[in-house]
Amino acid sequence: MKFLTTTLLLLTLTATAQPTTRERLPIGKSANSTVEILWDTAGVPHIYGQTLESMYYGFGYAQMQNHANLLLRLYGQARGRAAEYWGPEYLDSDKIVTLFGVPQQAQQQYTQQDQEYRPYLDGFVSGLNAYAKAHPEAIGAEFKQVLPITPQDVLAHISRVICLEFTGGAEAGAARVMPPGSNAYAIAPAKSASRNAMLMANPHLPWEGFFLFFEAHLNGPGLVAYGASLVGQPVLNIAFNQNLGWTHTVNTIDAADRYALTLQDDGYVLDGVKQAFEKKNVTLQVRQSDGQLKPQQLTYQYSQHGPVMESKDGKAYAFRFAGLTNPAMAAQHHSMAKAKNLAEFEAALQRLQLPMFNVIYADGAGNVLYVFNGNVPVRSEGDWRYWQGAIDGSLAKHIWTQTHPYKDLPRVLNPPSGFVQNANDAPWSCTYPAVLDPNAFPKYMSPVGMPLRLRPQRSINLIKDDASISFEELMDYKLNTGLEAADRFLDDLLAAVEQYPDSLTRQAASVLRTWDKTTNRDSKGAVLFTAWFDRFNPGMAAVGWDATRSVSTPDGLKDPKKAVELLGAVAAQVRQRYGRLDIAWGEVNRFGPAGNDYPANGGSEHYGIYRTIQFVPDPKQPQLNRAVAGDTYVAITEFGKKLRAQVSLSYGNASQPGHKHNGDGWKLMSEKKLREALLDKSTILQQLEKKETLRYSTNP
Repeated sequence: MKFLTTTLLLLTLTATAQPTTRERLPIGKSANSTVEILWDTAGVPHIYGQTLESMYYGFGYAQMQNHANLLLRLYGQARGRAAEYWGPEYLDSDKIVTLFGVPQQAQQQYTQQDQEYRPYLDGFVSGLNAYAKAHPEAIGAEFKQVLPITPQDVLAHISRVICLEFTGGAEAGAARVMPPGSNAYAIAPAKSASRNAMLMANPHLPWEGFFLFFEAHLNGPGLVAYGASLVGQPVLNIAFNQNLGWTHTVNTIDAADRYALTLQDDGYVLDGVKQAFEKKNVTLQVRQSDGQLKPQQLTYQYSQHGPVMESKDGKAYAFRFAGLTNPAMAAQHHSMAKAKNLAEFEAALQRLQLPMFNVIYADGAGNVLYVFNGNVPVRSEGDWRYWQGAIDGSLAKHIWTQTHPYKDLPRVLNPPSGFVQNANDAPWSCTYPAVLDPNAFPKYMSPVGMPLRLRPQRSINLIKDDASISFEELMDYKLNTGLEAADRFLDDLLAAVEQYPDSLTRQAASVLRTWDKTTNRDSKGAVLFTAWFDRFNPGMAAVGWDATRSVSTPDGLKDPKKAVELLGAVAAQVRQRYGRLDIAWGEVNRFGPAGNDYPANGGSEHYGIYRTIQFVPDPKQPQLNRAVAGDTYVAITEFGKKLRAQVSLSYGNASQPGHKHNGDGWKLMSEKKLREALLDKSTILQQLEKKETLRYSTNP
């Protein structure tokens, strides 16, 4: 899917509700304020600022403490100077960033920040630099050249990640496509055992680079919020406060287009008329192995559609991304975290500074909300499929100039079902039974009629018939490692073996009959079944996906004999590779690096597993698979009189080499456990690992 990849992305946030004057230092004055950071035993910073500026200062300081090398690398890439710092392997990244003018746009975006929000951004950046100045020994020597960080670096990083990577990565030919994965539930009081609304946040992303999350607890005047941010972001991207909470999932939005240009001489054709490219000369410095810098001269071309890139086959494509110049992405997330009720929260959303991402929301008043959020271009024609792939760039009518306002987007508030969900499916299945009519929206808004994948079906099936979901049950649903594919096909496969038996398939069937149909670490049969299902294709189902039975199809086996033959073939492979058919899932699949690893659970969404984990073969131990993506931050929150939350962060809250909390989450992952989110200061002090008190000086 083109909305999920890793070479281009864009992020911009905005603020709506204006903080009162007592919540920030008056502009034009200097002052000192104190910030206290209480680090708990899970490596989570609980930051208490006398002002919001000092609170964000502490947030920057804490983020740098846990992720210094990574942050400096990311900010260096956002400048478009990574090849200058670290060599030619970063040249492609620099070309993309400079082609789209991200560093220059950041200069303009800084001047466009809301008057209230800009001091908070400045505070965050001051905190980054303060830690680097206080602890130079903790930072890798090759990263220090990026210092000091500027607010423009942070804004450029936001745009690079959200716009060039998430929104437009696939369009611009990213090096790899992320497998879809994020889960979310919002449970209304009518479906809650406690009669309190509940929220389950669970983004899935690769466990590296700018995809990593940083967990934190922010406390300042008028803003107290707990959540997680993608590293380098100056705000919480997913969070809850005393009154409400939200999460994001990647949505089926098309906010980026790739246009195939018709070239003529040294220009391109638009509506039958030759047009000249706008050209820009750029010099990038590339550090050589001997440390010398070698300049590389580049000429970028721009059509009326946007920046132009040439493919390996010599064709020219232009790119157009919605939201690329949005200045207030961070400010919008700040306002979302500060909101006290649904009206204030939606006022923040209506800024539409985030160019993509579903929003799933719940609050203490009992509201649950789903919004297909983002900058959807107003298009001249066509449905969602029409705008996939390369678009005819010779027609000016294909160059969109506007995006839809908030009122045009799919939105569901408090449906009769008592829940909203998303597992990267289209908005039409955000609850069950469905309440949105796709015909009420432009045909290009989101795909219509596409089969609902097994993981979204699993998401709905886990909760749709549970009329009274407790907090503990919601945790169990989140951690569920069962396979929707096994529920659909295992009984038919076992019956088929009885029809067409042989010695090996009987042995395989014996293992599968006693299997619990999960991918728990001790599950015996999961390795065998998934090997069989890896060879399964939609045409092998007796009943294909049916929109009228959207969460119970496909089902059955079209050719039972062929299915048994396939089982025999994979059983022989499993036995040859592992020495037996009943090897446990956790013996083969591991959390963490060799020497510090644990038996894993969960698996690919291909099997319809809700606890989504992506594994790849270990290059040094090819019989083992290591988890590299999937579950990241998890937060299950109940909005009762006393807020209740259980959380986890798969890989731990630090990436800095040698840091105590770098990789300390694997054991909890293996045990399928969450931990209490520490929200009260007294509780935090009982699990205190370290306390820091900082002074923040505001000088305009």
